[in-house]
Amino acid sequence: MMHASNPVVAGYLPPDSHVAIVGGGFSGTLMAINLFRYGGPRTTLIERAPRRLARGIAYGAAQPDQLLNVRAAGMSAFPDDPDHFARWLRTQGDAPPAAFVARSTYGAYLRATLSEVRERAGDRLTIVADEVSAIERTPTQMRLTLAAGEPMTADAVVLTLGNLPPHVPPGIDVAALPAGVYVDDPWAIDPAAGLTPDDSVVLIGSGLTAIDVALHLDSSGFTGPILALSRRGLSPRRHVDGSPPAAGLSDPPDLPLSQLVADVRADAARQGWRAAVDALRPVTQRWWERQDDATRARFLRHCRPFWDVHRHRLAPAVADRIDRLMASGQLTFAAGKTIDTMPATDGARLRWRPRHGDLVRAITARRIVNCTGPQGDVLRTAEPLLRQMVATGMVRPDGLRLGIDVDAGSRVIDRDGIARPDLHCIGPMTRGSFWEIVAVPDIRRQCADLARRLSNAHWMTEGL
Repeated sequence: MMHASNPVVAGYLPPDSHVAIVGGGFSGTLMAINLFRYGGPRTTLIERAPRRLARGIAYGAAQPDQLLNVRAAGMSAFPDDPDHFARWLRTQGDAPPAAFVARSTYGAYLRATLSEVRERAGDRLTIVADEVSAIERTPTQMRLTLAAGEPMTADAVVLTLGNLPPHVPPGIDVAALPAGVYVDDPWAIDPAAGLTPDDSVVLIGSGLTAIDVALHLDSSGFTGPILALSRRGLSPRRHVDGSPPAAGLSDPPDLPLSQLVADVRADAARQGWRAAVDALRPVTQRWWERQDDATRARFLRHCRPFWDVHRHRLAPAVADRIDRLMASGQLTFAAGKTIDTMPATDGARLRWRPRHGDLVRAITARRIVNCTGPQGDVLRTAEPLLRQMVATGMVRPDGLRLGIDVDAGSRVIDRDGIARPDLHCIGPMTRGSFWEIVAVPDIRRQCADLARRLSNAHWMTEGL
């Protein structure tokens, strides 16, 4: 435990302190940039995969034809400067604010913004290409063990770990399948490699990851059948060009979950589902914070799949391509659950049971791609740092095991239920506490708020 004399106990850090940010993707990059903007402490940004610096997986591994699912006007890195991204696009001679631009373009924007800060920050910002394998709390500081470099000390640590890889879907016997059949990470391995028109592909999951993989298969020239299989078979809906923004609620509805769902359905019948879902957008976090774990668990069981496909939508151009693949019969979305897999001469034979049916179906697939989406269960992760921090009690899972347990100020809650002021976590791993914390508008606000508190600042001292 830290001495009471350490300034971090007061909730902020003096300028001569040191903050270590573990993870240099989107969340970590924004955290470092905002500490500079608010005149905060000296900062070290640590990222183990340099190619993902400032971009993470979403913007660093994207193909040129993969688009943002939010218009450019809503993608500024800063909540206090909503036109920042649009201005940068104009300097590049790129798309207008109403456009859905390429995710790789957004990755370039993040890198350019970080590069500008690095040039201006001098020794206030250091970037280290290494992996943090352990974090320990000493009487006065935090001690970080690096895989390749010397240990590092910091007055505070911010975990910006992004998403954890998905778990192996039920029924998939990875060890028994021939090499190259099962792809657990479509961002690390090309899921189209080696396929022929006679092959079939099964995507386990039907959300945004499945959309990305289907588009990549199409762009790579694959013409064989693609089956996207998930429990309910739901796929993301499309944005509509020219639709006016919905008037959002100012206060969370004080309703039980069942009544809230009924009201949203009624609103959708009156004004369309897009407006009904968007009206909840400004108050979703506050509604979630008021619920107990039992209510949150009911939401995850019964409502989450519907919320996800209506909340996280496709750019019209992307939706058009998916519609064409479906109309041609190449891409099929199906509701069901996997039963088992077994090796086959030309890949794997996968058996699955349709939802609300007893008849077992089978498909021989040359490739099975895990598209179930990111996970956050720190009790099941293979990540060495998280395993060490769980074992030592520095972090614990949230009540629903969606990520790391944090309080309203993003302070990590330890095994004893204490939120320590020298350890924070931001980004998708805090979804158990905030739920809506995976999109740019939510993460940028979380980063700015934490940077302002750690810097003890009421306004920015550095503009961009």
